Amino acid sequence: MNADVVVVGGGALGASAAFHLRRLGVDDVVLLERETLASGSTAKSAGGIRAQFADELNIRIALRSLDEFERFEELTGVDIAFRQDGYLFLLDDPADVETFRAALALQSSLGVAARELTAAEAAELVPQLDLDGVLAATFCARDGYATPESVVQGYATASGATVLQSCALTGIEVRDGRIESVETERGRIVTDTVVCCAGVWSREVAALAGFELPVDGEPRHMWFTPEDGGLPERLPLTIDFSSSFYFHREGRGLAFGGREPRLEDVAEAAARRLPVLAELPVQSSWWGWYDVSPDWNALVGEAPGVSRFLYATGFSGHGFQQAPAVGEHLAELVVGRQPTLDLSAFAVERFAEGAARPETFVV
Repeated sequence: MNADVVVVGGGALGASAAFHLRRLGVDDVVLLERETLASGSTAKSAGGIRAQFADELNIRIALRSLDEFERFEELTGVDIAFRQDGYLFLLDDPADVETFRAALALQSSLGVAARELTAAEAAELVPQLDLDGVLAATFCARDGYATPESVVQGYATASGATVLQSCALTGIEVRDGRIESVETERGRIVTDTVVCCAGVWSREVAALAGFELPVDGEPRHMWFTPEDGGLPERLPLTIDFSSSFYFHREGRGLAFGGREPRLEDVAEAAARRLPVLAELPVQSSWWGWYDVSPDWNALVGEAPGVSRFLYATGFSGHGFQQAPAVGEHLAELVVGRQPTLDLSAFAVERFAEGAARPETFVV
């Protein structure tokens, strides 16, 4: 088999890259997935989509991605159930309030209609909240959440790529600094371009090409209750920032989670901030990986010394929501087009150059 490009990883980022390659005229693309499409971190995510970030590049990525999510059905023919009910951040630490205020000013300068709320105004959005200790909140009505699996299927189908599922990558042949082929469980694919969108497994994929990507996995857990406790139909994705407890509507029920792996630990923060949740039955749970970089910000670029190995990983929980803009960026790099967004600051070389850029708005 031959391919102009092999994309490794059948999640939102990989499928987006394949879709945007097709839009830029690259028809011979193989999308390689070791399990099934959207079976990795994408399917385990909360599906959140927001423009409220502290890093200017992440805000620009978010705005570009939001535009595509809003037009997704028009572009791909697939309804992703995008609910723009907003993101509500609850802040109970004075330092966090100052950080978010500075970010609001930056967001506003870039066209994001986010605003600061008082605790009383936050209660108007979600009356069931216990806002004891909350000093301020921020809210952006354009934010929301969508169905990650539908996003992947929409991109993958519209891409026209050859999708190989249950087909793991086992090797990358590099000769004189150039990729010549990849080896899979089903055989060899002759190609000179590999795009790595393998999430937490990107370190292993890059190593096959002789390149180091500093990305590690951090587990995140979620739970589902089939009841909603009388919460509003239009419910913002709400985050208690200091504890990382969050919740949003999932069908007729609620999905919720946090950074702790045990329900009893998350329940402590949940009962404090959303007491009604303690009265609701938990029906199911799941967990997935955050692919984490050393500064909790994205790794995007092309490997120096290995032509052509491109990568996008390390999003620390934001890969799904940034997939439209980053997939477009990867496709532009592949074809040599001037990038719509300059994401060169996200290249892995930043760590050796002492140019780390932490993203502080990580849940």
